[in-house]
Amino acid sequence: MNKFIILTCSIVAFFGCKNQQNEIEKSAPTVTDAMIETAIIYEANIRQYSPEGTFDAFTRDIPQLKQLGVKVIWLMPIFPISMTNRKAKGDLFIHDIENPKEREKYLGSYYAVSDFKATNPEFGNIEDFRKLVQTAHDNDMFVILDWVPNHTGWDHYWITERPDFYTKNETGQITDPLNEDGTSRGWQDVADLNYDNLELHEAMIADMKYWVDKEGVDGFRCDVAGSVPVSFWKKAIPRLEADKQLFMLAEAYEPELLQGSEMFDMCYAWDGHHQMNMMAKGEQDAAGFGDYLMALADRYEPDDILMNFITNHDENSWNGTVKERFGNASEALLALSYLTPGMPLIYSGQEYDMSHRLKFFEKDSIPKIKNKVWPLLEKLAVLKSTHPALNGGKNPATLTLIESGNPSVLSFKREKEDDTVAFVMNVSAEPQQYQSIEAGSYIDAMTNDSFFSDGESLLTLEPWAYYILIK
Repeated sequence: MNKFIILTCSIVAFFGCKNQQNEIEKSAPTVTDAMIETAIIYEANIRQYSPEGTFDAFTRDIPQLKQLGVKVIWLMPIFPISMTNRKAKGDLFIHDIENPKEREKYLGSYYAVSDFKATNPEFGNIEDFRKLVQTAHDNDMFVILDWVPNHTGWDHYWITERPDFYTKNETGQITDPLNEDGTSRGWQDVADLNYDNLELHEAMIADMKYWVDKEGVDGFRCDVAGSVPVSFWKKAIPRLEADKQLFMLAEAYEPELLQGSEMFDMCYAWDGHHQMNMMAKGEQDAAGFGDYLMALADRYEPDDILMNFITNHDENSWNGTVKERFGNASEALLALSYLTPGMPLIYSGQEYDMSHRLKFFEKDSIPKIKNKVWPLLEKLAVLKSTHPALNGGKNPATLTLIESGNPSVLSFKREKEDDTVAFVMNVSAEPQQYQSIEAGSYIDAMTNDSFFSDGESLLTLEPWAYYILIK
């Protein structure tokens, strides 16, 4: 009798768990080409996102990211970080610091991974991570993991168990990543992986597939993807997508990483980012940026997606805040990142007008006061999500440059179906006159005011002023 009761309870428990698992699977949204057309991506720096620096603290804020139109959450690496050769500050490692208490505050680089199949205890446990993913899915968002395929930390078990997975010097010692001339890239806290070993391919794919199959993630942002052989990606991505469509982002600009339906969906608009930096410094005019936009069609295939950004974790920590780099051009260039073809990125803290460089190897925190940028991002999100003319995925809207009559005034229109959105921007620190855009009645997307153009008059734009006009 007791055995019967135990067996009955076991069956009920099994099917209860099975039903719960099915409910979770049903609630997960599916990555589709249609979703990508209007998507906005958010880079989540879990350590610095909150004073707690935990999965749970970020999870609580996921619902409000919907106000910013976020569809894809990119989590910076969530894995345990190696202690061996852990970076501290400047050129120092923690082993260079004698005071044990002082050493404790240096948490190391997220990109020095010691275990690809575990979570960093600094952020929480696997249950906390699962709650984050489920909350994102419940809010119709996708979660992609920042994956580090080019190297591992020095504590990874492959160092001792599979030393053949690593690049070695003439004396047989494992090396950190090197430049083509054999000099160090400056990443001495990590060990370089050698993709000449095909067994490494299988091990890396298995670790990536674990997160797709077991934890339900929706894709990957792959660190320095261009330093890993294309042959690996051609093998890995189809296998990762065997059971469901993923979203794959390459930290790279090489077109070959996006060629074909079974490669990456999106890469970095590095050239566009550099162009915007140059415009803010007065080193590039509107005509030059227009040339960049036209050159994209020659370099990339029509269904290739570029990620447009004015900041990210590297830019903020190493090159400066948005205000430091862009100054008074900040708002206009943020708008431009939404209006050009591709997918716009929001980096943790950007939505809160973050005005300091986040520490990279220590605990820090972003502000949480909504000021000027949050409402601007809300307006841009509505435009991005409701206007086919701003589609930026695999079936993007067209872009046509408009002659402004002034090399300092950038003017173009985006069109798809019966929708037209025009953009006009003064890319200089001086007032500029320009020829009015195509005749017609428009709505100013930022103010909701009517805007009429006769197509002939000369108009004036104040320094770094811009218009987003809906026809």
